This record gives sequence, C-alpha cells and structure tokens, in this order.
Amino acid sequence: MTTDSTPSHKAILKKYESCSEEVKKYFMHLLSLVKNHPYEVSLAYLFLHTEKAHNRILYCGVVKLHRAESNIADIIINKQHLTRSGFLDLYNNVFGKSLDTSTLSKIKEAEKIRDKVIHGKSVKDADIRQAIIDVLDYAEALNAELFELAGFKPFGDLRGFKGRGQSLDKNTTRWLMKGIGFTVA
Repeated sequence: MTTDSTPSHKAILKKYESCSEEVKKYFMHLLSLVKNHPYEVSLAYLFLHTEKAHNRILYCGVVKLHRAESNIADIIINKQHLTRSGFLDLYNNVFGKSLDTSTLSKIKEAEKIRDKVIHGKSVKDADIRQAIIDVLDYAEALNAELFELAGFKPFGDLRGFKGRGQSLDKNTTRWLMKGIGFTVA
C-alpha cells in the first residue's frame, strides 16, 4: 500500500508524460518497460541510458568547448573507465565548474537503489518507483543545466551541437584530453 509520498505506478506514467519531448524520446522504451516488466528492468534501463548521457556530456563538452577532434575524442571517451566520482571530476575539468549540487541531489538516492537492485539485494517496489522518478528529474535538470552552460542537451538530439568551429588536430586533441584528465594510451 502506497502513501501520499510514495509514487504509484500511475505516478511514473504521469511523470514520464510530463517530461520534455527530448527526455521522452531519449527514454523512449520506458513506458513499455514499466507496463510489461518488473520495475527493476525499468531502473536498469534508465541507468544504462543515464551513463550513456554522461559519456555524451563529456564528449560534447570537449568537442564543443575545447574544439577536440571528434573521432579522437570519441575513441578516448569510449576507452575511459568512468566511475561516478570520475565523471564528476572530468565534468569539472571539461566545463570549469562542478555539477550543480541541486542537480546532483536528484540522483543520489536513486543511485543507492540502483546499486541494491543490480547487486541482487531486496528493495521495495515503492523505492524503485521513486528512483525511476528521480532519474527522470535528474535528466530534466541536467538538460537544463547543460543547455545553459554549453548549449546542448545530453538527454536529447545532439545533431548540430558543435557548430562550425575548426577542430584541433589529432595530436593536439590527445594532449588536450590527457591534460583534462582522460586516460590516453
């Protein structure tokens, strides 16, 4: 039995429908997963795509703001072992500021629930439903923060995010990425 503070199944559907078109398209399979599978599947899906968005953030940041050559940046970011704290450190290095604490707070509890689910611990459905809503809130907040900071939305369509600026050459890009904190072989 849910309380007023615990989101219901319908609350998840309603929350999804209230999201921006970019976020709905980015998480396009969420409604089907919520309706047809256990909540754990939906939460795993959301975190898979959130981690992809974290990689997109770093990629777009180095390519757009630092003019990194896109192919080299893509290779380096895809080889980077990215932890939660590692992402925050690289975010700070790429954008010259920390991720806003109000944005970060939206996902902290959801990460704890995700960890329990992924590691096979017992978790109440109500906690998983709240985590699902928290991830959607985080996606919206991160889109807003990065659109203001750098002009792109990582939980959305990235076509044209870079503009027409000239990129650095490949060797300079490698040095740039290493200086920012990426592991460069």
